[in-house]
Amino acid sequence: MASEKHFKYAILGGGVAAGYAAREFAKQGVKPGELVIISKEAVCSLPPFLSHSLVAPYERPALSKGYLFPQNAARLPGFHVCVGSGGEKLLPEWYSEKGIELILSTEIVKADLASKTLTSAVGATFTYEILLIATGSSVIKLSDFGTPGADYNNILYLREVDDADKLVAAIQAKKGGKAVIVGGGYIGLELSAALKINDFDVTMVFPEPWCMPRLFTADIAAFYEGYYANKGVKIVKGTVAVGFDADANGDVTAVKLKSGSVLEADIVVVGVGGRPLTTLFKGQVAEEKGGIKTDAFFETSVPGVYAIGDVATFPLKMYNELRRVEHVDHARKSAEQAVKAIKGKESGESVPEYDYLPYFYSRSFDLGWQFYGDNVGDAILFGDSDPTSAKPKFGSYWIKDGKVLGAFLEGGSPDENKAIAKVAKTQPPVANVEELKKEGLQFASKI
Repeated sequence: MASEKHFKYAILGGGVAAGYAAREFAKQGVKPGELVIISKEAVCSLPPFLSHSLVAPYERPALSKGYLFPQNAARLPGFHVCVGSGGEKLLPEWYSEKGIELILSTEIVKADLASKTLTSAVGATFTYEILLIATGSSVIKLSDFGTPGADYNNILYLREVDDADKLVAAIQAKKGGKAVIVGGGYIGLELSAALKINDFDVTMVFPEPWCMPRLFTADIAAFYEGYYANKGVKIVKGTVAVGFDADANGDVTAVKLKSGSVLEADIVVVGVGGRPLTTLFKGQVAEEKGGIKTDAFFETSVPGVYAIGDVATFPLKMYNELRRVEHVDHARKSAEQAVKAIKGKESGESVPEYDYLPYFYSRSFDLGWQFYGDNVGDAILFGDSDPTSAKPKFGSYWIKDGKVLGAFLEGGSPDENKAIAKVAKTQPPVANVEELKKEGLQFASKI
């Protein structure tokens, strides 16, 4: 009979949300032995001295940024949570000092919410009183669509440290080769830049009419596409990868496109989105918009079960609607909110409802942008968006019903980024759109 362990609080998942939840539990005074984090993620495969080292929760954004720098690359333990938000680094020792159990390399295959039991792939069972679902997302793979040749070597994805290690190994093995990036979103843009900096010949392929279509307008995208083209990144739009060629070793050599053209490739990196990992809870808990439905404290339809980060569909108070947000900022903040609510319930103290301002950011080459709010309504572009400028700096406001609902800024200082965040939060009225275009950042600094 496999062993059974009991915990007061169980966090399922070992990503950003889990790490921030653990820190908040420690702040709120969790007792040794009360809290467990169970995660299937565990092993760094490279470099050899790190082989099979267990990986405590870390800041995932580092994987598509600092981890791939040719010089002074970021490596664990450098980016364990909570360094991404200016906090202390929670190394594996921190968890043991606080009496928080880290059970890694353990896949949970069954979650029975009625009996409060989690069962692992090897038959171990864990019971709990309160559960936080922090399972995050899994990457969508081309093999999911049955794309021929999608399993050849050096067709890579990026989600976990292990994936990043495989990518670093491929970059070293195929030095100065050809890289094809499939997808024009976050991963596509950040990895195209990273591979170019690593001296690869880079081509980016995506089906949409411009990059980052869920956030960027055609005008904003035109700047990034122009900037990338000037850096030597080739961009192929309006088509998708439909197959691959490989050599006798099974290493990818080419990407076949729907348009009929073929691109040579030594490395292919695919970034076509993710799926929230909710399968374990199907039929046991209310779902909405692809995620697990929660209230403003991240409690689900099952009392004592909370969902945080990518998997949660929660009430976005500002816009009075339910939304699911896949971003590190929300993973951190939803984790803290849920733990405050759990501890508040125990002590009889009330906690304010989650009032989230949507926030996204990215860095690549010498660029860095931030976006706050909602990209709905009419977009107004301001500033210098010429991709050939020495120091381009531009932004956009989104106006709906006479108010600014969203703000985007490339090349902003910390104070300027704070100013556009304030605009998105306060939603000031706009009397004259032409004036707003002329004022640009000045408008934000007056709010």
